[in-house]
Amino acid sequence: MALEKQIWIKDVEEGLYPDDSFVSKSRDDSEHVDHKTVHIPNAGAPSGVEENRTELPAKVEERKDYDVTYDLSEFTTNPIRISNADTVQLSYDKRQSVISSDKKELHRKTHESILRKWAPVYDSTRILKTSGAEVDAHVPGATGKRKAFTKDDLRKVFTKMNVDEIPAKGRYALMDAIMYDQFIDSLTVKESAAFFSAVDVKKGIVGELYGFKIMMRSTALVYNGYVLSKTPAETDNAGVLAWHEDYVSRALGEVKMFGDEDSPLYYGDVYSFLLRAGGGKRRNDKKGVYAIVQEAIA
Repeated sequence: MALEKQIWIKDVEEGLYPDDSFVSKSRDDSEHVDHKTVHIPNAGAPSGVEENRTELPAKVEERKDYDVTYDLSEFTTNPIRISNADTVQLSYDKRQSVISSDKKELHRKTHESILRKWAPVYDSTRILKTSGAEVDAHVPGATGKRKAFTKDDLRKVFTKMNVDEIPAKGRYALMDAIMYDQFIDSLTVKESAAFFSAVDVKKGIVGELYGFKIMMRSTALVYNGYVLSKTPAETDNAGVLAWHEDYVSRALGEVKMFGDEDSPLYYGDVYSFLLRAGGGKRRNDKKGVYAIVQEAIA
């Protein structure tokens, strides 16, 4: 029996953006995918309003609109050999047993890529510094002391979003496990009670403060200065991402399965998967996305 590629592709796509993931807290712009590129139309500045206009005819101005774009990344799995594809594909559980580890890693890589695409870089107006007590650096490769992440640092982003006129509903913050622990430690008993009362496991929410729904994962952002770290370095700093769900984007493009059926070299079927996905900021002015990065202590 030939490999039925569509059922395998459906299994790989399933759960890519689950409800309890940070990626799901964004706009799905898959409909705007043009081959490998996402196009998001942005309206220009409003024409302006004048009270009790006295001069006629009014001056006519042309509005400048923008087309925000980002390219999808291409993720591919290493080839896998199946010795009896005709029986494996009959059962969902059997298919999952074959691709479960690859699927998990494919989704993890996709999420990490989107997280980095959302993060602000080279932007001191949207990258704030932590201000808490002295703690040890905790990201891999980093050394020395850093200032802890506290509720006061999150409040700074709260104020920044208010100044930038970001809607109050739909704000999120994502932090790594260590920074989450530092944050919890900064709360009063009363604040802790209110914070944990907002836990929603199904949606991945571990608490709420200042209108931010808090999410946590083992690792989050790592900065070196005002750019994202590419390789571990002693000067790396952990970072928290804060965003509004309408100001960031996710998209899923093409998903393909490649197969070599009845291979005489491998005595079975060999296949691999390709998935195009990505994310980005939805606005030309980059508003609605902020980072809180550890302040290094000299």
